[in-house]
Amino acid sequence: MPAIVILGAQWGDEGKGKATDQLATTDTIDYVVRTSGGHNAGHTIVVNGEKYATHLLPSGILTPGATSVIANGVVVSPEALFRELDGLIERGVDVADLVVSANAHVIASYHSTIDKVSERFLGKNQIGTTGRGIGPAYADKVNRVGIRVADLFDEGILRQKVEAALDLRNHLLTKVYNRRAVEVEAIVAELTSYAERLRPMVADTSLLLNQALDRGETVLFEGAQATMLDVDHGTYPFVTSSNPVAGGVCVGAGVGPTRIDRVIGVIKAYTTRVGSGPFPTELFDADGEALQRIGGEIGVSTGRTRRCGWYDAVIARYSARVNGLTEFFLTKLDVLDSFERIPVCVGYEVDGQRVDEMPMTQTEFHHATPVYEYFDGWKSDISGCRSFGELPANAQTYVKALEEMSGAKFWGIGVGPGREQTIVVHG
Repeated sequence: MPAIVILGAQWGDEGKGKATDQLATTDTIDYVVRTSGGHNAGHTIVVNGEKYATHLLPSGILTPGATSVIANGVVVSPEALFRELDGLIERGVDVADLVVSANAHVIASYHSTIDKVSERFLGKNQIGTTGRGIGPAYADKVNRVGIRVADLFDEGILRQKVEAALDLRNHLLTKVYNRRAVEVEAIVAELTSYAERLRPMVADTSLLLNQALDRGETVLFEGAQATMLDVDHGTYPFVTSSNPVAGGVCVGAGVGPTRIDRVIGVIKAYTTRVGSGPFPTELFDADGEALQRIGGEIGVSTGRTRRCGWYDAVIARYSARVNGLTEFFLTKLDVLDSFERIPVCVGYEVDGQRVDEMPMTQTEFHHATPVYEYFDGWKSDISGCRSFGELPANAQTYVKALEEMSGAKFWGIGVGPGREQTIVVHG
């Protein structure tokens, strides 16, 4: 049985939760795994008319029989974790099978404080972070002053690590940002208060997942954020602090690249992004407002309005290349139902030159303007379609054109938010 990666092929918010949920309902999925990011992610899933939002938890938490895993590459806020778990428990969701890596790094309250004050300090150069401490937690990890989940169970080691982390952070808070120093004992008390509830969930998740693959079980690795937000391969510096591309899955879960069988990129039938940074197909007109309104483009985790633009085939091809995609899952095709004419970006013009691949430098990408190809709309409701042949002819033409220019076949198409509103093209 396979190891499958599902990841975002644009700037996030593509509908990865829906794709994960769809795969879990058509195949037997034994494990669903988050490998990067923190509670800055947001997946919306509609099950039997009920809407669920997951942030830190894998969306597989809603799939009966599947074990949900928060792997070592994730940064974990215990407070956010338990808040999310309690919300699902109140709605009758069974969360007993959740497993958390002992090696995952912990977000403490001072990480959030640093995140917020440093973003304000940047002024007009703000990155657009969520302020939830993800970046500072990853910075501590790389600087080797991070705190891991296993440290919460040894108060002596925990205190030493908190002292080391705050030695640096307090200088920054007091001398640069004019804020109060954070007390070591307050942080130790904060983190140890979560230890007993967390303890039964903690395991060596790398061992757990490799053993599952050895037994022939199916493991689904669920991405957070997206390709264009990758710290190495995204629109740096307007990116997240981890590697949400396919290569990051191996590091973030402790499995080797030879274990991966399928890599599915989730991509919208148009494009959105949240926060600052370049966005060649962004719209500032009535069409952009319509995409935002019809698509309900409000951030699940942040409540921020998403910037909207047309489909960008250059980014699709780039994502297919850097992730080694075996297929795409196209979402929100139904959002385009009311448009007379639908532009698709097939290339860029940069300083008077036509380019068909992702520009090499940040300057070139900032200056890129889209080259459009236009398609006739279908002007009808497709939310009830359940096979490709049921789609209007113009919708079929649009999808086939996107598939041809995007670098990988389309496995499925989302025609609405519901679990059942999916067309499987290549089963």
